[in-house]
Amino acid sequence: MIKALKHTLLAAAVAAATVGAQAAAPMVKTPAPGFFRVMLGDVEITPISDGTFDLPMDQIIRQKPELTRTTLTKNFLKLPVETSDNAFLINTGSKLVLVDTGAGAMMGPTVGKLVNNLKAAGYRPEQIDEIYITHMHGDHVGGLVNNGQRVFPNAVVRAGKADADYWLSQANMDKAPADKKDFFKGAMASINPYIQAGKFKPIEKDGELVPGVSAQAEHGHTPGHTVYAVESHGQKLVLIGDLIHLAAVQFDNPQVTVAFDSDEKAAAAARKKVFDDAARNGWLVGGAHLQFPGLGHLQTQGKGYRWVPVNYTQMR
Repeated sequence: MIKALKHTLLAAAVAAATVGAQAAAPMVKTPAPGFFRVMLGDVEITPISDGTFDLPMDQIIRQKPELTRTTLTKNFLKLPVETSDNAFLINTGSKLVLVDTGAGAMMGPTVGKLVNNLKAAGYRPEQIDEIYITHMHGDHVGGLVNNGQRVFPNAVVRAGKADADYWLSQANMDKAPADKKDFFKGAMASINPYIQAGKFKPIEKDGELVPGVSAQAEHGHTPGHTVYAVESHGQKLVLIGDLIHLAAVQFDNPQVTVAFDSDEKAAAAARKKVFDDAARNGWLVGGAHLQFPGLGHLQTQGKGYRWVPVNYTQMR
């Protein structure tokens, strides 16, 4: 009996020691690889995270700062707001198309994760056939290059001609305010290597770019801001780029704009047009700065919209 008691006490001591060791283990503090996957008809859609960056939303959202702060508090958000930077990979079965490329090295260490997450998702940069840019702000084109070299050596890059004409113009940069010149420098540094390699082709009109994927000009956020639609077997996904920046405010109040909009009136009109169409038709929506994976549906609600995130699904 004494022997059995000793055995019990020893087992308890070992168990206690094991629990203690587990509790003292260092925290990992890194998430799982940043990709998500859904099917749209026969097309595979893979949202890919480039990371997040902080934005002072109370300063850049065009409404009273105290109203923005109150809304953020109600939505359990803190300033500055950690904001997702999403790209979207489209596998049509014959073409591999990437929409936007994240910030690359342009915006600090919390972004620039797209290539690693692309690889984690099962793809390599050299496999990308086409890259469609919603607009030429640094957090969308920065991932195109690394140390001046093309990250996607086999890809043709496409973007709205109006954006290319504006952001790639030395004359426009020369006359821009000092605090805006970096937008031009970032666009030039990212796009010019592809131009020099004969791999850039501006989009001059709306329409299909590859089977199942089409471009639609929705100017306002930038002069050539473009959204991309993916269609398969009666299903449709609209990749809206920067039609929205702060979901907590702009879904309820879509007329509210952001300081980054080059033409605020046109940006608000583009948002309403695209959101109304998506809500009416039940289209899937993908946003660059909606909480990762940035996919969901819209429903009209009062003068605004209700956002319904996609359900998690395993690929079957």
